[in-house]
Amino acid sequence: MFPNDFLWGASSSSAQIEGGYDRDGRGLSIWDVKKLNPGTCSFHYASDFYHHFKEDIALMAEMGFKAYRMSISWSRILPDGEGEINQRGIDFYRDVFHECHKYGIEPIVTIFHFDLPLALQQKYGGWNNRQMIDTYVNYCQILFKEYKDDVHYWLTYNEQNMLIFFGAVDMIGGTNQLQTGTDLYNQAHIQLIAQAKAMKLCHEMCPNAKIGPAPNITTSYPKTCSPMDYIASLNMDDLRNNFYLDALVFGTYPMSVWKYFKDNQIILDIHDGDFEILKEGHPDFIGFNCYGNDTTEYLEYYPLDMSDMVNADNREMSYLMKLMDKPGVGRASQNEYLSKGEDGHAYDPYCIRVTARRLTDRYHLPLIITENGYGRPDILEEDGTIHDSYRIEHLRETIRQMEIGIEEGANIFGYCPWSAVDLVSTREGITKRYGFIYVDRDEDDEKAKTASMKRYRKDSFYWYKKVIESNGKELD
Repeated sequence: MFPNDFLWGASSSSAQIEGGYDRDGRGLSIWDVKKLNPGTCSFHYASDFYHHFKEDIALMAEMGFKAYRMSISWSRILPDGEGEINQRGIDFYRDVFHECHKYGIEPIVTIFHFDLPLALQQKYGGWNNRQMIDTYVNYCQILFKEYKDDVHYWLTYNEQNMLIFFGAVDMIGGTNQLQTGTDLYNQAHIQLIAQAKAMKLCHEMCPNAKIGPAPNITTSYPKTCSPMDYIASLNMDDLRNNFYLDALVFGTYPMSVWKYFKDNQIILDIHDGDFEILKEGHPDFIGFNCYGNDTTEYLEYYPLDMSDMVNADNREMSYLMKLMDKPGVGRASQNEYLSKGEDGHAYDPYCIRVTARRLTDRYHLPLIITENGYGRPDILEEDGTIHDSYRIEHLRETIRQMEIGIEEGANIFGYCPWSAVDLVSTREGITKRYGFIYVDRDEDDEKAKTASMKRYRKDSFYWYKKVIESNGKELD
């Protein structure tokens, strides 16, 4: 049974939903100049939440949302990433928060969701530079001061671990530059220091608010009963997941990750006082994104074989580009036990149940699912309906397992699947849709400039409304 005060909602991010990239004093972000995959739209117009937010929030209220997990565009608040504040940006988000509160919707606000101001990338080279710590904390200070009465749940950073773990080629930043393991994990260290400082500052400035991270956490399964496969799954959890959470909760990094660094000649640039700063972070809760799709980790042991490696940098580069293949840890394998959806897609409805139980046992903190869902093309019928039974199936089975997980002790207080409204995918444009609400636009940016972007309720809209009304009892 779900708690009576369970926060049902959904998610979005500023870069992927807002549009209005050149409106009202907003500066450019790295996503505004990002190299796009062929045939996909830019993020310039997105779903035009900037001009539709009242309509969209009213639709969320119609579904019965208790929470809306969203993000703030750093470039809309600080066009250059630092320095002069854009008051029109401050006013826009205050209007969004007030609109949410009008309907009793709690905004859960991500401070940074990938879209770094372009000026900071150009000035500091992004998160490779420790100056970004103070720059990020200054940005947080502005948000905490302006919105301390409007926001009661803050998230420091979206999916930091994915930018590092899969970051040998800088795809999100749009540079497509190769990065070494030392580059990546020093970025991670800098980002974690910045988050810990932001958490401490939030507790000082916003005593009535709570703050936590929002990594992408999915528990690794061993492929077989082999002890080496089990060890691989433990070590992969440390490298992919626990590295980022242990730092903020305990102020330390897992020992197996230090061994991974040593084996792969990755060197962290640690300054005096860094771990003292981490120990002062103290998150109040953990948000985590968990999709449970066919990329769910299913690990077999992967020995560290020096014979096919030229040097440390090239070695880390080649293996990181293979995503889940980590030398000395494990490599991904197909999981034959995943469920199959009606459209043939493989998914893991157990992922949240398994992962939330593990997180509860390790960290003893409340948890909220900040992303989960199923993206694929949807068809807008002539009568304005969208029949997305495949999405309902995916979410229904996940929610069933999530409820069992809560009964087993997983400390989950909210569920915000991706996404409330159709938005632009990081790599596949608007064609890959996730929302409960359909946005009538295609991949043509020229048409998007003047498109009405009319909203339509999908079948999943009405289904999720019943789920919320019944507090998770009505799933069929």
